[in-house]
Amino acid sequence: MQVYALVGSSGTGKSYKAFMVASERGIEYIIDDGLLIGGTRVYAGKSAKREKTKLASVKRAIFNEEEHKEAVKTAIQQQKPEKIMLIGTSIKMVEEIRTALELPAFTEIIPIESVSTEKEIEIARRSRKEDGKHVIPVPALEIKKDFSGYFIDSLKIFSRKGKNPAIEEKTIIRPTFSYMGKYEVSKNVLVQMINICAAKMERIHKVLKVRIENKANGIHIYIDASVRLATRIDLIMGEFQKRIIEDIEYMTGINVLSVNITVRGVVK
Repeated sequence: MQVYALVGSSGTGKSYKAFMVASERGIEYIIDDGLLIGGTRVYAGKSAKREKTKLASVKRAIFNEEEHKEAVKTAIQQQKPEKIMLIGTSIKMVEEIRTALELPAFTEIIPIESVSTEKEIEIARRSRKEDGKHVIPVPALEIKKDFSGYFIDSLKIFSRKGKNPAIEEKTIIRPTFSYMGKYEVSKNVLVQMINICAAKMERIHKVLKVRIENKANGIHIYIDASVRLATRIDLIMGEFQKRIIEDIEYMTGINVLSVNITVRGVVK
């Protein structure tokens, strides 16, 4: 197994550049912020950006916790990568990760300055400092369950590599420890959002009742509603579910696990 490292200080855009660097060197797997990533899939690990403090985040990123470390080691053994790249803020950090995961010596250590321009690094630093934004090199669908309530958005980048153009999808998040405090969204706000969503749909007559069930990785929504007479109630409810999920996830960052609607009445 060949082991590479991409190294640069915090906020210099390492995760943003990870796919490009990996593609150029034929690297199949990446270790970033506690995650084992292969292509556009998370195979194992827990993201350091889930942690509530900077110290806890660092410990997670260097696999300080035994269960986390063993899970990723097992996944690496199962996947049997020919090449893997570790991402860290210093040579010391990537050495600690390599040692914890019992990987071979480094084939190459790549400074972020060798793959990014000064302008790109400055833009990345400004984004981290002013907005608290961090990029994870996998699609939002892969990690959203781990980041309920963190404001997640997806970033797709079209890149042309030789004769094979590719779309690289990355996820932008805001770690909790980038804030001085925390935010909460009350259930009343979510109910209001559901009612507003219903009001925009001509065939929804009224939302009669809403129940919201909180889980560790998101919410389940239960709705009783009445509808105006229509030939395909199932299609109307499907569209209603879709709009609720899109609105709540986009405006709050909360992961909607399910929307369950019971039609209690039909009016003309």
